[in-house]
Amino acid sequence: MSVSDADPAASIADRAADRTAPRWTAADVLTAVRLPLAIGFLLVDDMWARLAIVALAAVTDFLDGPVARRYGSSAFGAVLDPIADKLFMACAFGVVVFSGRLEWYEIAAVLLRDIVATVAFGVTAISRRPSAIPARLGGKAVTLGQLLTLMAFLAGSSLLRPVAWATAAVGLYAIWDYSRVAGREKRPL
Repeated sequence: MSVSDADPAASIADRAADRTAPRWTAADVLTAVRLPLAIGFLLVDDMWARLAIVALAAVTDFLDGPVARRYGSSAFGAVLDPIADKLFMACAFGVVVFSGRLEWYEIAAVLLRDIVATVAFGVTAISRRPSAIPARLGGKAVTLGQLLTLMAFLAGSSLLRPVAWATAAVGLYAIWDYSRVAGREKRPL
């Protein structure tokens, strides 16, 4: 009689222990694509090439979550995704800063949700209680607004400033919504 015959649950536990989380998943690859795209956005001067970079970054950003949910994710992906997102937006909006088409405070407002999330993560990491900010609809709306702001910038649209301000307003809502939900979760019942 084998150990698994004596204790059927033991074989299940042994098989689960043998399976380790993959180092890289398809979602991680999609996320990692944004890293060279961020650098490419800085180095390329052609409006059409930059537009293609923004489009590809948007596709990888919106696909990595569903791919991770469908095919699995890794612990590395949970760290890589916010880094890739923030790095891409910082590089892209760095180009906008140097163009002079928006004021620095307008760009800070567009990136406010990302700035707050980065500072919050830093504070939790320093306090040795790092925690990720879960994806919420408001955050996805901010990302969409940021991408629309970049497209308006690249197209030379007169809607650049109104889109930037609308994105900033959505960002404030996303921060408020997350703090409201997080506050409810911390209250004792």
